[in-house]
Amino acid sequence: MNPQIVLFHRKESLVEDGMLFVRTEDILNTMIKTPLILASLVIVAIGMPIQASFSSTRSLELTMYSDGSTHVSTQIDIDSLSPDFQFELFGPSVDNFVAVGEDGYLLSAEIIENTASIDTFGSANITVNYDIHDLISKEGRVWTFSFDSPSDYTLLMPSNSIIVGMSSIPKNMEVLDEQTKLELSNGETEINYVLGTPQNPIDSIPPTDPTPPSEDYTIPIIFGGLIAAGIAGASIIIKKTKLKSLSSTIQTEVLSEKPNEEQFVDPQAVFDFRPDMREDDRKIVKFIYENGGQVFESELRKKFLQPRTTMWRAVKRLERLGVIEINKKDMQNLVSLKKDLEEEE
Repeated sequence: MNPQIVLFHRKESLVEDGMLFVRTEDILNTMIKTPLILASLVIVAIGMPIQASFSSTRSLELTMYSDGSTHVSTQIDIDSLSPDFQFELFGPSVDNFVAVGEDGYLLSAEIIENTASIDTFGSANITVNYDIHDLISKEGRVWTFSFDSPSDYTLLMPSNSIIVGMSSIPKNMEVLDEQTKLELSNGETEINYVLGTPQNPIDSIPPTDPTPPSEDYTIPIIFGGLIAAGIAGASIIIKKTKLKSLSSTIQTEVLSEKPNEEQFVDPQAVFDFRPDMREDDRKIVKFIYENGGQVFESELRKKFLQPRTTMWRAVKRLERLGVIEINKKDMQNLVSLKKDLEEEE
């Protein structure tokens, strides 16, 4: 009997124990590369918005006025590669908004509600100034300042203000020219205060008694009043010199094309035209003339230390007298002396 040979073809996918053999080299590579790719995408996605929204507050200064408004001045470091910068204001009621680049140039801005979009023009830091009416409220005689600050800041209280309540302890407190200056930390702060009325030294002189008093205090009181008046005048002069000259820088850049001051009416001609003009109005006219015949209303407020409403009434009064003109320029009121004086019909 001849044995019959039968060919048997063994499959490569089978091992000796009959299990299916699968190559794992490609699977391992895929398992290693996939997390790396996902991690890279996550890093890129996180990094892009951080770069686009980079900003850091360098300084923040607030000045409160007796009419309930607050002047905000802040310096911010931004991304110089970003063409514009979205800046969140501290409220929607904004006046006299000014943004200046690191080279002192005025930057254009658009304000929508409480957000300002500023064209950076390659600036690495910007200075922003504006007046706001949303931080202070009043109930009876008590004024309340409420603010949630993103950074540490300084706060200059109004003149003759008396603090009656405070929600947080300041890091430092000092008195500068009859104004209280506070250094506060970031976070929520509420300050309650009242505005005191300075007493006239002359009013404090006791009435004359027909019988001669044992001691006469009249001369010391009058002398003290004169000293107090001198100190008050000196404090005003010092305060004027300490105020920042940001508005002067802006005027140099924005009003570089304005006409020569000889083209405007001389102050003496204005005073001859309106001989009954008030003394404080005469000072405003002289200041406008000495600064080239044109200034911003905000410059007048800082020069004469007047609240916004008080200075606006003075400017409108001069306009009615026919000696100045008021025009809008870069979201501000530009006050100009007239070139010709004409009697109103």
